[in-house]
Amino acid sequence: MARWRSALAAGSVGLVAGLCVVLPSTPASAAPADLVIDYDCYGVGNTYTIAKYAPVRLRTRLTFATDLVVGGALDLKWSIAYKDGSRFSSPGYYAAGAQMNVLGNAQITGAWQGVLQPTGATTISSKLRMDDPLALPAGIADPGQITRAGVIKIEPKDIVVDFVPPDGEATVNNGNDGDNPRFHTINYGGPWTEFDDRLSSEHHIHNDYHETSAQGASAELKFIGTGVKYIGPRDREGGPVKVSLDGAQRAEVDPSRNIEDDPVNEVHNGGFTLWESPQDLAYGEHTIKIENGSAKKAWLDAFIVTTNTSKVPTDFHRASCKLVSSPVSVEVTVREKPGQSPTVSPTVSPTTSPTVSPTQTPTGTPATTPTRHHNGNHNSGNQTTVDRLVSVHGTTTVTATPTVKTSTGPTATNYVAAQVKKTPFGGVPSGEAPEPSRQPYTLMAGGTVLLLGSAAGGLAMRRRRAAHAGNRR
Repeated sequence: MARWRSALAAGSVGLVAGLCVVLPSTPASAAPADLVIDYDCYGVGNTYTIAKYAPVRLRTRLTFATDLVVGGALDLKWSIAYKDGSRFSSPGYYAAGAQMNVLGNAQITGAWQGVLQPTGATTISSKLRMDDPLALPAGIADPGQITRAGVIKIEPKDIVVDFVPPDGEATVNNGNDGDNPRFHTINYGGPWTEFDDRLSSEHHIHNDYHETSAQGASAELKFIGTGVKYIGPRDREGGPVKVSLDGAQRAEVDPSRNIEDDPVNEVHNGGFTLWESPQDLAYGEHTIKIENGSAKKAWLDAFIVTTNTSKVPTDFHRASCKLVSSPVSVEVTVREKPGQSPTVSPTVSPTTSPTVSPTQTPTGTPATTPTRHHNGNHNSGNQTTVDRLVSVHGTTTVTATPTVKTSTGPTATNYVAAQVKKTPFGGVPSGEAPEPSRQPYTLMAGGTVLLLGSAAGGLAMRRRRAAHAGNRR
C-alpha cells in the first residue's frame, strides 16, 4: 500500500508540473483615465455674455484609454453638465433654433506636441426669452489618429462656450412678468391701462394690449438683435405716436390712418405693424421707445425683435471656463501593433540562396501634431450631473502606468519566405520557412496520462506476484 501511495503521488506531481508548464501568461492592460474636472465660467468681452450671472459652474468628466497601439485613435470623451443651480442664460429674445457650442482644449506633450480640441453642440428647440436657462451639449469629442509609438502626456485646459442665436423673429408681448421673466418687461412711463382676455377676432397678440390717453406716456424696450417692429391696432380714436430708436426719433405714426394715410373706421383691429426699423442694424443692444404725441389714445400690443445670424460675431456671447483646481495630467503609452516588424526586401537568385536586406525603421522621428477631427454630439435639454464621480483635488498629477509589453521593433528576428515550403530529406538547405509556433497542450496531456497508466500497471503486477508467492506457501 505504501508503494501505491508513492506511485500515485509521483503521478499527481507530474500532472501538476505539466499544467504549470503549458499555461500562458497574459500581461494586464492599463486602466483607462477617468477624470472629473470642475470649471468656473465667466463672460468674455462685453455685457451680453451668456454668463451674465457668473460664475456658472460646470462639472466635466474626461475619459480616454491609456494603453493604445499605432493605427488606433486617441479618443477624448468629455461629458459636460451643470454642477449646481447656476446656469448660462439667454441674452435676449430669440426664435427657436439657437445653438450652444462647446470647445475643449487638451495640451499634448511628449512623443506628440500639439492641442486636441474636442467639440460639441446642441440646438435649443424652443423660443427664448431674456434670461431663460440654456441647455448644454451632453459632451464633446475629438478622436486623434495615432501614427507612431511613444509616451505622451495629456493635460486638460480651458473650455470655451459660445451661444449662436438663430435667424428669425421673437415677440416681446406687452404683458406682465409671465410674458417677460426677471423684470425684463417693457418699461412703461406714465399712466397705461392693460386690457386682457380680448376677443380673438380683434387679433391682438396673446389677446391683450396696453392703452393710454395721457400725452407724453411712453413704453420702452431694450433688446439685442438687428431689427425691431412696433405692433398695435388700427383704431379711429387713435392719435400720433412718436417712435425713437437708440435715443433718436425715427418716425411718427398715426394708428387712426392706414398705409395710404386715409382715415380708418375700425375699432381695436389689432396685429398691425405700425413701424419697422431697418433690418440691418449692427448686432448688439438697442432701445426702442414709443411716446403718445397727443391727448388722444395710443396703444401697444407688442414689439417684435429680429435677428440676422450673419451679422452676429462668433464670440459675441462667449463664456470662458477656467479649471477650479490645479492642473491634472495623464500619461498615455502608445505601442506598436502586435507582430509588427520592419519591412524586408528579399533578393532571390535561381542559383544562390536569397539575400535579405531589411529596411531599418529610423529612430528619433521628430514630433508631429496629431490630426484633429471635430465630432459634434447633438442633444437637447438640460443635462443631469453624474453623482458617482470622484473629483480631482490639490496639485496631484495623475499618471496611468500600463504594464510594459514586449514590442517587436527593429531588433526583432526577421523571417523571409523560403524558396520551397519544405526542404526534402537529404536535399540542399534553401531557406526553409520556420515551423509555426504550436502550443504542446496535447503532448503534455498525453504524457501525463501515460505516466499515470505506467504507475497503475506496475502496482497491479506487483500485487499479482505477491498473490502467486502466497499460493506457493
